Amino acid sequence: MTYDAGHYDVIVIGAGHAGVEAGIAAAKRGAKTLMLTLNLDLVAFMPCNPSIGGPAKGVVVREIDALGGAMGKVIDKTHIQMRLLNTRKGPAVRALRAQADKPLYIKEMKRVLETQENLTLRQGMVEKILVEDDQIKGVVTETKAAYYAPTVIVTTGTFMRGRVIIGDLSYESGPNNQRTSVSLSEQLEELGIEMVRFKTGTPMRVNSRTIDYSKTEIQPGEEEPRFFSYETTEFITDQIPCWLTYTNETTHQIINDNLGLSAMYSGMIKGTGPRYCPSIEDKIVRFNDKPRHQIFLEPEGRDTEEVYVQGLSTSLPEFIQKEMMETVPGLEKAEIMRAGYAIEYDSVVPTTLWPTLETKKISGLFTAGQINGTSGYEEAAGQGLMAGINAAAKSLDLDTLILDRSQAYIGVMIDDLVTKGTDEPYRLLTSRAEFRLMLRHDNADLRLTEIGHQYGTISDERYERFLEKKRLIEQEQARLEKVILKPTDDVQAAIDEAGGSRLKEAARATDLLRRPEMTYELIARVTPSDVSLSEEVTEQVEIQMKYTGYIKKALEQIERMRKMETKTIPESIDYDDIHGLATEARDRLKEVRPLSVGQASRVSGVNPADVSILLVYIEQGKIARVSGE
Repeated sequence: MTYDAGHYDVIVIGAGHAGVEAGIAAAKRGAKTLMLTLNLDLVAFMPCNPSIGGPAKGVVVREIDALGGAMGKVIDKTHIQMRLLNTRKGPAVRALRAQADKPLYIKEMKRVLETQENLTLRQGMVEKILVEDDQIKGVVTETKAAYYAPTVIVTTGTFMRGRVIIGDLSYESGPNNQRTSVSLSEQLEELGIEMVRFKTGTPMRVNSRTIDYSKTEIQPGEEEPRFFSYETTEFITDQIPCWLTYTNETTHQIINDNLGLSAMYSGMIKGTGPRYCPSIEDKIVRFNDKPRHQIFLEPEGRDTEEVYVQGLSTSLPEFIQKEMMETVPGLEKAEIMRAGYAIEYDSVVPTTLWPTLETKKISGLFTAGQINGTSGYEEAAGQGLMAGINAAAKSLDLDTLILDRSQAYIGVMIDDLVTKGTDEPYRLLTSRAEFRLMLRHDNADLRLTEIGHQYGTISDERYERFLEKKRLIEQEQARLEKVILKPTDDVQAAIDEAGGSRLKEAARATDLLRRPEMTYELIARVTPSDVSLSEEVTEQVEIQMKYTGYIKKALEQIERMRKMETKTIPESIDYDDIHGLATEARDRLKEVRPLSVGQASRVSGVNPADVSILLVYIEQGKIARVSGE
């Protein structure tokens, strides 16, 4: 017998990285939000590597922050090391990566949730989703508490029918030996939500006191203050290093000799694993020409001796894990505190979702995070943010938000998922974004803060600060366009310092800045501004000036893409009525039900000829005539 435990606008199931962003975003939009999680002590838990960011992923964290999310602020407060990657390459591939203090990250994120207005955080296992006539009504927990809401966001990560495998040992479990959710997975299938089985894994954790660091290479953090959040003003300076070591031929021989004992190769694991984060067994088999592989030793926090052995993810039996680890320099006497393991879990087929992350089958039911077939904390958090914004919109009759591929990596990811689907755990890569020059680490606020303010997740105060930064950038660009530099001794000296060719005649400051070797700092030295400008402002001035030509080309491509996106496909379309479509294209279009011709062009199995036929069909007005009959 259930009891009425309360009425809400949005209910979030799960408080992992997707769940926390979903709850915060929904609450910021004004929705009365309930978040239910299995364990309040493991909010935003990191079951795998203790880090945030990296190529593409770090840009997503900046995007989350620019839209009012929490991940960037929390990692800025709780990291033990921060580094900017790819500094020798162009701005399109630069990204921050932070090593997290895992226990402190959980503590800080829990505090953020507990103090968020409109958000109620509660411990409980959801056993059933309430649905009537394909419409969400609420949820029921195992304690028979019934919570009612018109929208529910499922962010269960790897917990749905989770199964941990170590060698020939297998048992039902979520990550870190937590309880798993079985009834929820079964109910989603009963509701007609198509599911798939995926797999991921994690390496062993060892005791830091038993590592011989003298045999490893130190990997220090940067002394220069770095931050994910545009609101961060205090920086952590006492950073903790990571350490680098390598496997060797002896390590590889042990793994090869025992492949039959690995759950990956014995047939114990049925789910598909992530290609871009393989187990050590996978690496040895797929890259058998490599004499060694990198192993990073990553501390899990300031107040724990646990060290994450990045690169030794495995499902081999524990005694083999110990044997192979003892062959790695520095780990010969290391004590395993937690064994590595593989975990299988249920995921939703993402092509069954609308771009808002609402399911096509059940009105008001949203999914976000690893349940949608992704891997990674950052990908999960980005989806959670968007699901929270859109679930609140559905409940409160507000505008929904769909980011396109030119606006954010979050838009690239969601479009990839709902349009193309994925047959393995999806990971964001810079190569997935055709407009990655526009989707940079440095300009996330310029791309998205205005949108965040429009959708209620960015405060007026923060928006005013953003507008002032934008004004200063435009003002300095306009000033430099007017400055004419003559070949004076000071100017020639600045050019000499940069290693460039001296001026033979006067030139605009902007033309000089566009030279690859020149920097804003050198230009400012010979033509200083009367206004004090922050590094964020001058960085934008330099990047936008240097890449003017490339940015212009990208904007032209984006405009062509948007023309295709504005050609909407009415819901009444009958693809069987369109003669000339290839059979595969027809089947895939009926499955995905794209919202625009642009989205249709990205559906797997739809070729340019099919898109042309679809365009002609729509533009001839046949849809209107058919639907009007």
